[in-house]
Amino acid sequence: MIACGTDIIEIDRIKKSIEKSGNKFLNTIYTDNEIKYCESHEANKYQHYAARFAAKEAVFKALNKNTNMGTLDWKSFEIVNNVYGKPDVKIEDDSIESIDISISHCKEYAVANVVILYK
Repeated sequence: MIACGTDIIEIDRIKKSIEKSGNKFLNTIYTDNEIKYCESHEANKYQHYAARFAAKEAVFKALNKNTNMGTLDWKSFEIVNNVYGKPDVKIEDDSIESIDISISHCKEYAVANVVILYK
């Protein structure tokens, strides 16, 4: 079975959430590695936070009730970059054969698309 998910988010919405709630928001949504990655892009960090937020939303949409993960939360999986810089999803689930993800952002929006191939 194949499942897909997509999401788009306004970067300013994520920026305002971070400015309002700070570490509470960050630590609810993002893993330590994701925070480190986004913070390393100082001038564009909100674009990267928004892109990873959109990616996580897209993953949630593509995961179906057949997953072996039970109840999922924001930190049940991680958006990482492979050695070539391509985004990837780090997730432990025996029912998933592969995941392909694409992330993009501009000044105002971030978008992500995910395709999951189930065994």
